[in-house]
Amino acid sequence: MPTRRIQRDRKGGYHLKLPQEERELLRTLPEQMREVLQSDDPALRRLFPPAYTDDTEADDEFQRLMREELLEGKLAALRIVEETADDDHLTVEQLEGWLGALESLRLYLGTQLDITEEVYERDVDPNDPVAPALALYGYLSWLQEEAVAALSASL
Repeated sequence: MPTRRIQRDRKGGYHLKLPQEERELLRTLPEQMREVLQSDDPALRRLFPPAYTDDTEADDEFQRLMREELLEGKLAALRIVEETADDDHLTVEQLEGWLGALESLRLYLGTQLDITEEVYERDVDPNDPVAPALALYGYLSWLQEEAVAALSASL
């Protein structure tokens, strides 16, 4: 069984064992995502889904009252990844921030790529223009799974 890249330690924190290339990627993604979050990109719909699908007026009110708070939470999670991408040890709170940032990145990218179950059932041609984005989506999904497994180890 391969060694997990994120492992719980005896002090209640988490060891982060990522190669330098992955750390570099994780340092750059938050800035890109922050720019997108400040836009009106339609691919953000999965990050800020409607609270009331059958009541436009109630949903507009919810968005007016809550969107800024939701946005701040997403931006805070991205800052945590940015600030700790080179660290070898994370606290519980930092790893939870990573989990939130990874989820935002995955949801946005998955929406852009229109990810469905069928994507996992087909081979992707490396020359396909979306192959790099699909590879990034797969990496973020895997890293999110690593974070969940590490956090779950303490339950």
